[in-house]
Amino acid sequence: MAREAYKGRMDQGDIIKWLMAGDPAIAYQTSRDLLGEDRFKMRHAMLKGGQVERLLALRGTDGGWGDGYYRPRWACTHYILLELKEMGLVALPEIAALLNQVACTHMAGEGGLGHAPGVAKADVCINGMFLNFGCAFGLEETHAAEVLDWLLSQQMFDGGWNCRKNRSGAVHSSLHSTLSIVEGLHEYICAGHSYRVAEARAAAEAGREFILQHRFYRSDRTGRIIKSEFLRFPYPPRWRYNVLRALDHFRNAGCAYDPRMKDALDVIASKRRADGRWPIYASQKGDTLGPEKGPGPSYWVTLLALRVLKIYPRA
Repeated sequence: MAREAYKGRMDQGDIIKWLMAGDPAIAYQTSRDLLGEDRFKMRHAMLKGGQVERLLALRGTDGGWGDGYYRPRWACTHYILLELKEMGLVALPEIAALLNQVACTHMAGEGGLGHAPGVAKADVCINGMFLNFGCAFGLEETHAAEVLDWLLSQQMFDGGWNCRKNRSGAVHSSLHSTLSIVEGLHEYICAGHSYRVAEARAAAEAGREFILQHRFYRSDRTGRIIKSEFLRFPYPPRWRYNVLRALDHFRNAGCAYDPRMKDALDVIASKRRADGRWPIYASQKGDTLGPEKGPGPSYWVTLLALRVLKIYPRA
């Protein structure tokens, strides 16, 4: 149903109808997360239409995207795989083969996955994202274990992670880095791996506690907003942190409501448009193959906001 057909505020039923008429990936996740119906056929339908089919068709002769594993932003293998994972793509043998090839050729000198072959230092954010979509798409446990070992070695005393720790000696964790790593650890656990799984679970819990201590976007010392960008919701967010992405992870991980979520939930509710949907936010600068253009309501942001507020209703 065309978005222009709606005048005034839409009720929940109208919004769900609008979402169900969107991209097949949107329709599948709406059915699964808002209607409670995980339809196998709907998930496979995205292979034959919409953004998932379009992205898969843009693969190069080497099986990946762009000019290398991590270039150019944001149209490279790394970020396209992250986007496909968030869209709910089913595991495909050709994607698993690509991931395991990357793992064989891109390990950094100090450990962890490098952004290119032969680099000395890895980046924890890249490794967290790689573990995230890798475990969803069939990364072999031996490769997942290598990434896990390095990520666990990089956890900081405050429970989180910072991509600058192994580069310039950062002493305080970053919300950007921490969220990417806990998302990856969660997918590692969900994949059923046994290697160091108890440590992975404990590390993820400590990382989420770090986020809670900051009430998702505030300084743990002053209570001030850390960065205003944390309160905007571009889609896809890629490596960048925002409170909607963070709360959606807590929802996905099955975390119970915590009073420290309240401020972030209020932010999400405050961003709602007069018609009941959420807006499209400006994309990050760089090459992109993203599906949404502004202005107007965002299918993805609306879906994420509704499913977060369904699990964590505001007081």
